[in-house]
Amino acid sequence: MGSFKSSVFILVFHLLEGALSNSFIQLNNNGYEGIVIAIDPNVPEDETLIRNIKDMVTQASPYLFEATEKRFYFKSVAILIPEKWKTKPEYVRPKLETYKNADVLVAEPNTPGDDEPYTEQMGNCGEKGERINFTPDFLAGKKLNIYGSQGRVFVHEWAHLRWGVFDEYNNNQKFYLFNGKREAVRCSARITGKYQALQCQGGSCAPKPCRIDKVTGLYQEGCEFIPNKVQTEKASIMFSPSINSVVEFCTEKNHNKEAPSPQNQKCNLRSTWEVIRDSEDFQKTTPMTTQPPAPTFSLLQIGQRIVCLVLDKSGSMSNGNRLNRMNQAGKLFLLQIVEQGSWVGMVTFDSAAHVQSDLVQINSAAERDALTKRLPAAAAGGTSICSGLRSAFAVIRKKFSTDGSEIVLLTDGEDNTISSCFNEVKQSGAVIHTVALGPSAAKELEELSKMTGGLQTYASDQAQNNGLIDAFGALSSGNGAASQRAIQLESRGLTLQNNEWMNGTVLVDSTVGKDTLFLITWTTNPPQILLSDPSGKKQDGLVVDTNTRMAYLQIPGTAKVGTWSYSLKASSQTLTLTVTSRASSATLPPITVSSKMSKDQSKFPSPMAVYAKIHQGSSPILRATVTAIIESVNGKTVNLELLDNGAGADATKDDGIYSRYFTAYDTNGRYSVKVRALGGINAAGQRVRPQQNGAMHMPGWVENGEIKWNPPRPEISKNDLEGNQVCFSRTTSGGSFVASGVPQAPIPDRFPPCQITDLKAKIHGNKFINLTWTAPGDDYDHGRALKYIIRISASILDLRDNFTESLQVNTSDLIPKEANSKEVFVFTPENIPFENGTDLFIAVQAVDKSNLKSEISNIVGVSLFIPPPTPPEIPTPPCPDINVNSTIPGLHILKIMWKWLGELQLSVALG
Repeated sequence: MGSFKSSVFILVFHLLEGALSNSFIQLNNNGYEGIVIAIDPNVPEDETLIRNIKDMVTQASPYLFEATEKRFYFKSVAILIPEKWKTKPEYVRPKLETYKNADVLVAEPNTPGDDEPYTEQMGNCGEKGERINFTPDFLAGKKLNIYGSQGRVFVHEWAHLRWGVFDEYNNNQKFYLFNGKREAVRCSARITGKYQALQCQGGSCAPKPCRIDKVTGLYQEGCEFIPNKVQTEKASIMFSPSINSVVEFCTEKNHNKEAPSPQNQKCNLRSTWEVIRDSEDFQKTTPMTTQPPAPTFSLLQIGQRIVCLVLDKSGSMSNGNRLNRMNQAGKLFLLQIVEQGSWVGMVTFDSAAHVQSDLVQINSAAERDALTKRLPAAAAGGTSICSGLRSAFAVIRKKFSTDGSEIVLLTDGEDNTISSCFNEVKQSGAVIHTVALGPSAAKELEELSKMTGGLQTYASDQAQNNGLIDAFGALSSGNGAASQRAIQLESRGLTLQNNEWMNGTVLVDSTVGKDTLFLITWTTNPPQILLSDPSGKKQDGLVVDTNTRMAYLQIPGTAKVGTWSYSLKASSQTLTLTVTSRASSATLPPITVSSKMSKDQSKFPSPMAVYAKIHQGSSPILRATVTAIIESVNGKTVNLELLDNGAGADATKDDGIYSRYFTAYDTNGRYSVKVRALGGINAAGQRVRPQQNGAMHMPGWVENGEIKWNPPRPEISKNDLEGNQVCFSRTTSGGSFVASGVPQAPIPDRFPPCQITDLKAKIHGNKFINLTWTAPGDDYDHGRALKYIIRISASILDLRDNFTESLQVNTSDLIPKEANSKEVFVFTPENIPFENGTDLFIAVQAVDKSNLKSEISNIVGVSLFIPPPTPPEIPTPPCPDINVNSTIPGLHILKIMWKWLGELQLSVALG
């Protein structure tokens, strides 16, 4: 156990430079260490779940080892156990491991029975994923026939998480045409099986043959590819590790490059093994010559939250109202953000440290109020950050170990001695959250949060941007249940002049409302404050603190659902309004927004991507209006609309992750990020099944020539699919990043259009090819490109490797639209054979006004399918009338027989 914990301190030096990752995974001598698997606090206590996790990793390690040609194995894993579970002697307190930086989360599904394993991937090909998601039932082995063994599936998900590869099946397009044949999307193409559909009605299902679409030549919707249970093909793990013979990733030798799989679409037709081979992990390892040891496990149980504020009160804090703004933010944290039952202490520092409060447990409003009175009243002296940190460690150690404790460090000053306590910080096991205030905060400050997995934030001196309160508002616990965390509903500010009003509304939706707080701050004199609930009732009871220049109202019980309104009137000063709340119920997951940048450091002209994840539990919220507000150290702000359209910076459409590139650098230094998300009638949040990167739900198996169907994926109710239109508002801090290498104005155009990643093609009328895609911009996904270059080829690899030499399509009439618009282009192939069974491959490149070119798009293929002519129907002749002359052969014989039978019946009657 000790060796695992000590490795946490070493791993910070092995993180990719600038990469924004909270993971503590380290590759050490071919073995992965520091993997954190967290059991969600809402999972009922069940010790067998811990054993199931251990069994999964233990089974996965040799499978990973062989699949990667003896390069990688799982060495050590920490399992995070919920605080509410019974304590045991073998459970120890975590150090830096939290739910926020867990690599694997085990949680109950939103929809019962929906136990599909998946990995969140925000980035592009080759970029690390965010987190693997499993359910307790999956780990218990209840889905073996559908997904395969837990250990094999873990390796599939690990490849998503660690190496940024994608699936080699496609639920959105299960079949394709190539060389005139219908094929299932799979890798390798040597995996065998049958095609069949299953028709279900009234609770019973019956198999039926797959039908062919007369227009596309593909199998119609409902058809499935059912693999043979017994196979000999060894690849690929990213198609389905549930096939027993599959023990390898697809390589360039057996990769099915023509299949329209996510791997081909996102990784430029490269096989999964090629992407893995290009990874940093692969480059710095060589195959082992011995068998690896079995994984080791640490059992870590979440405990009470322990946090110490370390606040700068040096002389520079008297500038620009900084000290008072810090106290306003500190008061919000103490009154509202920190959770009930937490232990909180306070240290201030200038050239020396001063203990303002030893650790106090928050059991009531009395402890909160007492702590707010310890906030510093005056600023003077120098800046000694390490003195403040050492004093905080001492305060914590009076009652507890520093393992897993948190320190919130705020400073506005430079301190060239900060690196002298880096080793003490690493050895402490404490998480350091840093808040850089103003343009001169110590440059090394972010190193403290990076090495400990803490949140790094930046707030400028522009009070109307509310950056300092946003930074403290983001400091809810990384470990408690979602229902316990503070959620920011609104954060805005405005500088008012002659008796002007700041008017607005705040949406309180049904998923929040408990412990709701309205906080108003001002810079000179108390404003006039009017606050009304959704019924129009005026709210009384504001607590006014003239010393800190703030007022707040705590709504008793659960705030009414609906639109709250406010009006603030003032002259010649800046006002801010912040609203926070908590979940309305422990059983109804609240809508949450989390935000991050793709990197915490960027060197011009490298672009940054902004991400915002909006979910309710594990279900994404779609069609929200999401805006990122990015502020530079100069105080300049840029508003970016984030999109969930599967284009530009957005990796996957409709997964609840909204993204956009940021290119509007104006200076070097720190930039802060804030995200605002709104839902409603015009931006209705709707809950649907996510499009997930994960193990395939196998529809069935062919055993001894007979198809045996697996249970279908659980149906999601109509309400879940269509979603209830939820009016909600959220704001959240996305932390901060540091830019370097930005040239002085005017800043040159160094940003090309972004790659087109959603190109699609269809054939119309056996002659025309219809292309659609999302327009890139002049600078990545902003502005408007100058022109498009479209090329075609009969060879998919020729098009990829020799794009500039492939046949160009005439696009003189194609004028690019504004970024993120839908483009449609129809053309007829010329100077290339295009007849029945012909396969053509197409790619697009965008060019901007500076002649900077995008990467070529995802390559799409079309196959001309002309159905065989349908033979004319031959009408069935009517029965002939025997009393009418006819030329039908033999009819005269019938007439003679009828006449004879009639004479016979007459003679019998007469006799």
